[in-house]
Amino acid sequence: MENTKIEWADDSWNPWYGCQKVSPGCKYCYMYRDRQHVDASVVSRSKTKFKDPLSFKEPRLIFTCSWSDWFVPEADQWRDEAWGIIKRTPYHTYQVLTKRPERIRDNLPYSFKTYKNVWMGVSVESQEYVHRIEYLKGLPCTTFVSFEPLLGPITWNSTMSELDWIIIGGESGNDEGKFKYRKMELSWAVDLAHKAKENNVRVFMKQLGTYQAKKLGLLDKDGGNIKEFPESLRIREHPSSHEEKKERRKRNMGQQIQFDF
Repeated sequence: MENTKIEWADDSWNPWYGCQKVSPGCKYCYMYRDRQHVDASVVSRSKTKFKDPLSFKEPRLIFTCSWSDWFVPEADQWRDEAWGIIKRTPYHTYQVLTKRPERIRDNLPYSFKTYKNVWMGVSVESQEYVHRIEYLKGLPCTTFVSFEPLLGPITWNSTMSELDWIIIGGESGNDEGKFKYRKMELSWAVDLAHKAKENNVRVFMKQLGTYQAKKLGLLDKDGGNIKEFPESLRIREHPSSHEEKKERRKRNMGQQIQFDF
C-alpha cells in the first residue's frame, strides 16, 4: 500500500503494474512518466504489494490500480485473488476506476451484491467517451465518474443523474517533452459541477490543471490547492451512502428499483 497524493483517496493499492493506452485521456499518462525505467505497457503482478490491504486494520479509502487498470485483460489470472482480498477487508473502501468498462460485468466476483465496500467508476475525458457511463447502470454499489483529464465540455444526461459521485480535474504536465498538458476551460468544470448539484450527485473538484495554473498565476503548478480555486469550484465532497441514495431514488420515482444482479 502506498500513501497517495490523490486528494480523493487515503492510499493507493497496486496488486499489478502496467497498462496500455486506450483513448486520448491516456496520452500523457503519469504512470508512463513515473515508470520510465521499465516497459510500462507490460502488466506484471506485484511481488511485494499484492496483499497489503490485509495488514492495515484501520479503515482506509483505497484507490485501486493507480498504475494500471483493474480490468486490464492481462490481470485476469490474478483478479479473483484480488477480489478475495477486498472481500476479506470489509472495513476498507475500494475505489475501482477503469477505462475498460465493457469488461466490468464479465469480471465481477460471484455475489457481487455482498461486496458493500466497492465503489465502481469509469474515466471520461470528453463527450466522445460519455458512453462508458452506461456500463455502470444497475450496478448494486456506489458508482462514480472521473472527468479527468477533462478535455472538452460534457453534456449532462439522465444516466449521469443516477451516479453517486463525480470527480473533475484538469491535466497536469510540462510545457516540453513527452509529458505535456492540455487545456481545461473553467466553464467546462463549472457546468459539470452545477449540473451534478442540480441532480443530487456529489462533486469532488480535484485540480484545475497546469493550463489554468499558469493562466491564473497559481502557486500550485497543478492547480490542486482548493484555496486557489474560483469560489464556485471549491467543492470536495465524497459520495453519500449508496443505499441512502437508492432510497431517495425510490421515493422520487415512486417505485422499486430493480438491479441486474
